[in-house]
Amino acid sequence: MENKKVAVKKNTLARPPVVTILGHVDHGKTTLLDYIRKTKVTQEEHGGITQHIGAYQIVDRGQTITFIDTPGHEAFSSMRSRGANVTDVAILVVAADDGVMPQTKESIAHIKAANVPMIVAINKMDLPTANVDRVKKGLSETGVLVEGYGGDVVALPISAKTGQGVDELLEMVTLVAELAELKDESDQPFEAVVIESSLDRFRGPLATILIKKGKLRVGDEIKTLKAAGKVKALISTTGEKLKEATISQPVKVLGFEKAPAVGEVATIGKKELLVEQEAPRTKRPLFEEQADGLSRINLIIKADVAGSLEAITAALENLSTQQSKVNIISQETGDITESDVLLAASTGAIIIGFGVKLPKNVSDLAEEEKVMVRSFDLIYELLSELKEGLESLAEGKKEQVLGKADVIATFDTSWGRIAGVKVVEGRLAKNDRINLYRNEEKTGPSRIKSIRHLQEEVNLAKEGGEYGLLLDGKVEFAVGDIIEAVS
Repeated sequence: MENKKVAVKKNTLARPPVVTILGHVDHGKTTLLDYIRKTKVTQEEHGGITQHIGAYQIVDRGQTITFIDTPGHEAFSSMRSRGANVTDVAILVVAADDGVMPQTKESIAHIKAANVPMIVAINKMDLPTANVDRVKKGLSETGVLVEGYGGDVVALPISAKTGQGVDELLEMVTLVAELAELKDESDQPFEAVVIESSLDRFRGPLATILIKKGKLRVGDEIKTLKAAGKVKALISTTGEKLKEATISQPVKVLGFEKAPAVGEVATIGKKELLVEQEAPRTKRPLFEEQADGLSRINLIIKADVAGSLEAITAALENLSTQQSKVNIISQETGDITESDVLLAASTGAIIIGFGVKLPKNVSDLAEEEKVMVRSFDLIYELLSELKEGLESLAEGKKEQVLGKADVIATFDTSWGRIAGVKVVEGRLAKNDRINLYRNEEKTGPSRIKSIRHLQEEVNLAKEGGEYGLLLDGKVEFAVGDIIEAVS
């Protein structure tokens, strides 16, 4: 009776948050999910290690939460990457007796690439060798700064075995989801992601999907890029037959003519509407322009030994200039793996290998994902080529001047320091990226936050007019400076 009362309570969020559990093998990801779900997934898996991605829903204090259980073994990096990319909140499980391990670092990189909030669950607190400070220190060395260690990432001590701290963890998931202000898009056209796919000898092709938008009903025509069919049955993760499934809900679909691929997007449509050839991939550029006017190149570094890695990363820092920045997404020792390629694909990064192997299967995947991989045996060759690449990219990125203005006055107001300007050439617009010049020397980039003319806020400052500009960030300016709007 008590469970029934909990189940009928209204959700406090616009929709159920989708939570992905990531971390190193054997750190207790599936055991944690077992405890939450009150079932025994681990015993069904070969060797106690999760062999597939599963998605499940639970109700905690009236709030429905969707969990994606992702594999922890290196061989399943591609599936873990896809799991991270469909989530709203990521839980990073780190064993208190083991600390930060290679796949912990790999998981962190995927979470950062997915750009989702992270909660750290420090597991196995029931063991006498548990050491929370060691875990937090190890995380800080990877760039994850938890509370008390200079950052704001929440780290909770738990035991998936005894249940210690699990209620607090679920509470934190709901809180983080509230802060993320999730949108209810159940009224939008149906869209889902294939989480799992198999061929059942009795029922035929089966696909587990996670609904991202809209609703799916029995009888709907469903299609992905390479598979299609008519929905014959919808089965919840608890085995219940449904007539309809909605947003953030994982559900098994029976009715595909052939099994769709994991990671494919599913929509409603007839078979004849299928695209026969694969659509072009939308990829992030290798060289990205940032809000502060800088350009950035993303790198994944794999080196043979720690000494080489340290020397390379230190030397790469010196390649960054005022116009361009080298951004290291991940740096590790060991051969280049499929997981590295998938991470590079999702972050628009180049993989740099130093004294390491590039297996054929990894090379083939890199070609398929259109990821650039460069291998070197000499550090000076690596740095020389990268420097040339940065220079050519920077040369190819020529700024177009949209307008110029002279700073003729400055004002301190309650909403910030205002630059009184006269536009002498072209135009300046709200949100334009700008460069400031003093005595022909560039003093710093910024953006135009707002423009005022005769006490009214406007979007455009026209040539010949006088305006007040509020600039983004703590940028210094003075009478006599020149503001240049660029694209």
